[in-house]
Amino acid sequence: MICDEERAARALLLRASEPVTPNLIRHVRAVGAVQAITDIRRGTAVGAIDVAALAHRIMDFSGERELAAAADQGIRLVCPGDEEWPAGLDDLAGQVADSFGLWVRGPLSLAETCARAVAIVGTRAATDYGATVAVEFAAGLADQGWTVVSGMAFGIDAAAHRGALARHGATVAVLACGVDNAYPRAHRSLHEQICATGLVVSEHPLGAAPQRPRFLVRNRIIAALSAGTVVVEAAPRSGARSTARHAGELYRHVMAVPGPISSTTSAGCHQLLRDRPDTVLVTKVDEILEQVGEMGQFADRVTGPVRRRDLLGPAVSRVLDAVPVIRAAPVARIAATAGMREDAVAAALAALAVNGLVEADSDGWRMTRLGRDERRADSGPEELPLGWW
Repeated sequence: MICDEERAARALLLRASEPVTPNLIRHVRAVGAVQAITDIRRGTAVGAIDVAALAHRIMDFSGERELAAAADQGIRLVCPGDEEWPAGLDDLAGQVADSFGLWVRGPLSLAETCARAVAIVGTRAATDYGATVAVEFAAGLADQGWTVVSGMAFGIDAAAHRGALARHGATVAVLACGVDNAYPRAHRSLHEQICATGLVVSEHPLGAAPQRPRFLVRNRIIAALSAGTVVVEAAPRSGARSTARHAGELYRHVMAVPGPISSTTSAGCHQLLRDRPDTVLVTKVDEILEQVGEMGQFADRVTGPVRRRDLLGPAVSRVLDAVPVIRAAPVARIAATAGMREDAVAAALAALAVNGLVEADSDGWRMTRLGRDERRADSGPEELPLGWW
C-alpha cells in the first residue's frame, strides 16, 4: 500500500492534470507523484510538460482536502501499489492510457471484484432485442460468479447493470464524471443501487461533470478491468467500438452479438466481426465463458435432433446414399454406385430395412418415405427453381 503523502499527490494530479500527457505519466512513473509535484512547483520537471500551467493549477488545490472530502462521502482513492488495485490496470502502464488512480465508491474490493469480470457495452439507442440480450447475458454471468462491468449509460449499459443486480451479482460502473455524480440523472436510482451493492469508479475528481472526451477516455478503463468485452449493439462509429478496440490492444477477448442485417444498431457489431479476425461471435453466456473462463470450458454445440441415419455406420450410410429414391434397383447396381462388394451391400440393405429406411420389391431395393425424409434432412432444403417468387 502506498503512503498517505503519495496518495494525496495522486489525488492532486487527478484534479489538476487533465488532460494527462505522456511526458507527465513517464515522469510520475520514474520519480513518484510526490517528487513529480515538487519538480513541477520548482519548474524542474523533465520532458515537454507545460510546467507553468500545471503549477498554477496545482496551487489552487490540495490533495489532502480532496481525500478528506471523498472520505466524508464514503469514497476512496485506489492507486497503483494498493492491494485493491486491479492487476488488469497494470496493462495500461507505460501508455498514454496509464492512470494515476481511481476514485471508488461501494462496499466491495475493486481487485477481488474484477478478478473475474466481463464488460458488456453497446449503444444508448438500444432496441428491445439488444436490451434483452444485455440483461440475459449479465444475469447469466452473475449466476456463474462473474462481475459485469459497464458505463451506466442509457441503453445496453443500463440493461447490463440491471441484469447483474437482478441476480444479486456484482457490477462495476465506470463513469465519465465524478463518482458522486449520478449521470445520467434518470439513472440516480441505478447509481444508488450500484453504490450500495457493487462499485462505482472514475478517474475524475468529485463534482466533475461528464464531458465528451471523458467518455472516450473511460472506455480504456472498462476494457482493462475485464477479461473480455462483449459488444451487444453498436453503430459503426461508437463508444462501444472504442472499448472493443482498447480491449484488443490490451490482448483481452473481444466478442460481438449479431443482429438483423437491416438494423443500424447492429452494424457496428457486424463490422467488428467482419474486420477484426480476433472478434468472436457470441449468442449465449456459455459462449462468453468459453472465451474468458477456465481452459477447457466449452459451450455445448447446437445440434438438431438425433435421426436414425446418425446411428448408422459409414459403410451403411454409403449404401443408403446409393439406393434409388423411386425406381428400385438390384443389389449389383447399388453396389456399383456405392463402389462396394455385393455381399457387403446386401448386409447393409438388410440393416437399413430393419430401420425402415429401405424396402424391397420384385425389381430390387428403393428408399422408403422415411429414408427419403432422412436424406432430405441431411442434405438440407432443396434448391428452389429460378423465379419461384
